[in-house]
Amino acid sequence: MLAPALSALVRRNQAELADAYSAAALRRVWRYTHFSWWMTTMLHTTGDPFDAQLQRSQLHWLYSSDAAAMGLAENYTGPPLRVSDL
Repeated sequence: MLAPALSALVRRNQAELADAYSAAALRRVWRYTHFSWWMTTMLHTTGDPFDAQLQRSQLHWLYSSDAAAMGLAENYTGPPLRVSDL
């Protein structure tokens, strides 16, 4: 994402992609921050019975839902970087 933006700025003096970079990068950062929080809360116990039930529910959902498993896989590996995301 950054390389095409810098290339357009340096080679063609086009600042549009560079100007849009921060907002696009922050969307990705917040997506991965949420994923990290979700995985941590799902996989690490707190000792609270309510939290334990939520963890079991999330893990069952991942195990039983193809859509949930695909969402986990996409977030774990990260979606492809595209200039169109800028």
